[in-house]
Amino acid sequence: MARIDEIAPDVFRISIYVPEMDMQFNQFLIRDKEPLLFATGLKAFFSEMQEAVKQLMDPVQLRWIGFSHFESDECGSLNNWLELAPGSQAVTGLIGGMVNINDFAIRPAHILENGQVLNIGNKKLRYLSTPHVPHGWDAGLFYEENDRTLLTSDLFHHDGNVEPITQQSLAERTRGSLIGFEQSPLAGYIPYSSKTDRILHDLAELHPNTLAVMHGSSFSGNGKKEIEDLREVWKSVLSEKVQ
Repeated sequence: MARIDEIAPDVFRISIYVPEMDMQFNQFLIRDKEPLLFATGLKAFFSEMQEAVKQLMDPVQLRWIGFSHFESDECGSLNNWLELAPGSQAVTGLIGGMVNINDFAIRPAHILENGQVLNIGNKKLRYLSTPHVPHGWDAGLFYEENDRTLLTSDLFHHDGNVEPITQQSLAERTRGSLIGFEQSPLAGYIPYSSKTDRILHDLAELHPNTLAVMHGSSFSGNGKKEIEDLREVWKSVLSEKVQ
């Protein structure tokens, strides 16, 4: 059964733990005048996700479906949600829409330019184009400006059935999981390019209060320092891969 926790005002973490992978898959519902679901979860999660969303709102009233990049855990059940909520629409960047979603989805996506703000009621979500951070040409993140919540996708990935939100640093947890990936057939999970450091610097300068993490605990506190610490982790583990 999915676990639901409010990690920021009207921002709900819906977590599904998969023991076989020792990994949490976290989706985030932002409840507002035009509700937004960030990350749909795998297609296999749809029924469980639907039941979880029902505890927070009528899922038929969902308006926006966002995600970072084209991958099954990000948008695998996108079409299921589009069918369930006839007034809903995927929201993504230009590359995501042009290359993937406008062919894959049952109706066209709403395209945002880098830095453009989506006003969903009380909350304002700024779209940030972050190519290959965490991965994928189409990658982007959303930043809720009022409460300063950054939806981080895979940036702070760490394994385990961990607490919903913490004020303890995530950097060393992330380091351990990243090293594990690099020593496995899943090596290359996070690419590191000449642009990676600049993108992480720009994210840190947002000074987020909450980091909504897709795999593992979310974080509450000094988000700028957490992202700066993540920059150092990625440099130390991945920088030899710079092209």
